[in-house]
Amino acid sequence: MNTKALDAVALSVRSLSMDAIQKANSGHPGLPLGCAELGALLYGEILKHDPADPDWIDRDRFVLSAGHGSMFLYSLLHLAGYPVTKENIINFRQIGSPCAGHPEYGSIKGIETTTGPLGQGIATAVGMAIAESMLAARFNTATRTIIDHYTYVLAGDGCMMEGVASEASSFAGHLGLGKLIVFYDSNSITIDGSTGLAFGEDVAARYRAYGWQGSEGSMYDYEGVSKLVAKAKADPSKPSLIVLKSVIGKGSPNKQGTSGIHGSPLGPDEIILAKKNLGIPENESFYIHPDAPRFFAERRTSLAAAHSAWKKEFDAWAKENPAKKAELDAFYAGKPTGTLALPQFKEGDKVATRNASGKALQAFSAAYPELVGGSADLTGPNSTQLPADAGVYSAKNGIGRQIHFGIREFGMAAVSNGISLHGGLRPFCATFMVFSDYLRPALRLSALMKQPVIYILTHDSIYLGEDGPTHQPIEHLASLRAIPNVRVLRPADAEETVVAWEMAMERKDGPTALALSRQNLAVFHKADPDWKSTARCGAYIALQPAGKPDLIIVATGSEVGLALEAASKVPGKKIAVVSMISRELFLAQNGKIRDAILTPGVRTLVAEAGVAMGWEGIASSQSDILSIDRFGESGPAEKVAAHLGFTADHLAEMLKK
Repeated sequence: MNTKALDAVALSVRSLSMDAIQKANSGHPGLPLGCAELGALLYGEILKHDPADPDWIDRDRFVLSAGHGSMFLYSLLHLAGYPVTKENIINFRQIGSPCAGHPEYGSIKGIETTTGPLGQGIATAVGMAIAESMLAARFNTATRTIIDHYTYVLAGDGCMMEGVASEASSFAGHLGLGKLIVFYDSNSITIDGSTGLAFGEDVAARYRAYGWQGSEGSMYDYEGVSKLVAKAKADPSKPSLIVLKSVIGKGSPNKQGTSGIHGSPLGPDEIILAKKNLGIPENESFYIHPDAPRFFAERRTSLAAAHSAWKKEFDAWAKENPAKKAELDAFYAGKPTGTLALPQFKEGDKVATRNASGKALQAFSAAYPELVGGSADLTGPNSTQLPADAGVYSAKNGIGRQIHFGIREFGMAAVSNGISLHGGLRPFCATFMVFSDYLRPALRLSALMKQPVIYILTHDSIYLGEDGPTHQPIEHLASLRAIPNVRVLRPADAEETVVAWEMAMERKDGPTALALSRQNLAVFHKADPDWKSTARCGAYIALQPAGKPDLIIVATGSEVGLALEAASKVPGKKIAVVSMISRELFLAQNGKIRDAILTPGVRTLVAEAGVAMGWEGIASSQSDILSIDRFGESGPAEKVAAHLGFTADHLAEMLKK
C-alpha cells in the first residue's frame, strides 16, 4: 500500500473541496475534509472499477449516502480519471456545472445514484446489493463467475437517524446481503451541534441486532480500514457496518470538530490557516498534489488490466453459455425472452382493476423474467403474486423474483430505485394508494433520476369502504400527479388495465403509478375503435354521440362507469364520455389531439373520486367538477359513495343544470 500517494490524494481532496465550496460560497466542507483518507483508500485501493468504462456491469458501486458532502465525490472522480474536469469543480454549485450541490444521477459517470435526502442512499444501496445477488444467482455458473461485485456506502449521523435507513438496513440484514459494506462517518456533529442533542444510541449494536457485522476503527488508519474491509468480506452471509471515528472538517485549525464547518464555507481567513496547517500552498487555489495524478495514472493501468481479465472470463462464459448470454443481453435491453400472452376480457365482465393488474403482471413476468418485485406485506390485496415458478427471493434463494418487502413502504421504494439503478432488472413495488404518502420521497427520486420503477397502488378511492377515512385516498391522486415525471395511470376497467401495464412496461424514462380499484368494475364498450392506441395520448372517447356533443363528461378509473350510467339518465342530450387514463399525458398533447378528444366550446364536466385540484383547466367551471374535497367515511362502499354524492343520479342532475 502506497500510503504516501494516498496522503497526496487525501490532501488534494481537501484542497479541491475547501476551495470549491469557498468559491461557491455554499456547501458542506465538513465531510470531505473529515473523510478524505477513506476516499483515497476507496478509489486508490479498494474499489473494483474502470474510469474508462464507467458502465461496466461488474464494477463495484459506491454510494455517497451523506450527499451533502458532494465535493468528496467530485474531487475523487476527477482525480481517478472520470469525466469531471477541474473547470467543473471550479464551477461547483453553479448553473451548467455537473458538480451540483448534491450528487445527481446522470450528470456525471461515476455517480451511481442521486443522494442528499439522508438515509435514502443506504436504502438505495440495499437495492443495488439485492440486484447483484439476483443476477449472480441467475447467471454465474459452477465454472465461471461474471457477476461478483460489492456495494459500498459512506453514511453519516443524519443517515443513521433517518427511518428509511433503518427500514432498509433491517431488510438487508434479514436477506444476508454480504456484499454490502457501509462506512459510518461517526464524527458526533450535526448542523445544530453535537449529536448528543438528539442521538445517543449505540449504532453498531443496533446494526448487529439487524443481523449485520459491526466493527469500529479510525477514519485515518489506512491499514486498519483495509483490514476491516477484509474482515467484512470474510463473512459473505452478513452485510457490514464499519464505524469510523473521525473529525469533521479535519485540517481546519479553528473549525474542525465543530458544527460551524458542517454546512458553511471555511471563510477566506480560515482557508489560509487550513492550507498552512495542511501544507497546501497558500496562494494556489484548487491545488492538486503532483503525486496524486501520477498515482491514479498507475492505478488506471491496473484497473484496466483487471477489467480486461474479466472480459476474457466473460467471453469464455458467453461461449460456453449462449442461452444465458442471450438472456443477459435481453435483461439489460429490457426485451422479452418469453411469449407475452396478455389476459383477455369481454364487455360485461366485472373485475376489480387490481385483479386485472394481477393477471397482467403474471403475463408480463412470464415474458420478462427480469421483472422482479413485490408489495409491502399486501401481496393478496395488491394482487402482486408472481407465478409460482418465479420463486421467493431470500438469503437462500437468490434466483427468486418475488420480493416480500415487509411493512416498509419507504424502504421498499428506495430499494426498488437501487434495483433499477443497478441495471439488468426491472422492479415493481406495491401498497395501498393511501400509503403512497409513506414512500413519496423515494418516488420523487425515481422521477428525478428517470428510473422506470412501476408503482402498483391499489384501493384507490373511497370505494374501499369500511376501513374508513384513514385508508380512503382523497388527495393522493393530485399529490402523485404533482410530482414532475411521475406518470399516473388510472384505468377504468380490466381492458384499460392491461393497456396501462403495456404503457408502464414501455416507459423507460421515469416511474409509472398504477391507480387501481378494490371494487369490481364492468368492462364497457369503447366508442373509439382504436382506443388502445388513443389511450396512449392520455384519453380517448368511450361514448360518442352522433354529431357534435352537447355535453362532455371527463372521468377516470371507476368514475368512467359512473359517467356512462349518468349519461343514460339524461335523455334528449348528446353526451360524450371521455376516459382520461392519464391527465398529464393528455395535457402534454398538441392542441389538435386535445381538440379531437374534447370538442372546443362544449360544456365539460369532470368526475373523479378525489380532490378537485388540477381539474380546473379541463372542467368548464368549478361547479362542473364532481369531486371529494373532504375526508371519507367508514361504511359499505356504495353507501359511502352515495353519502358523498358519487351516484349516477347526482351526476345526471349536474348534467341537467
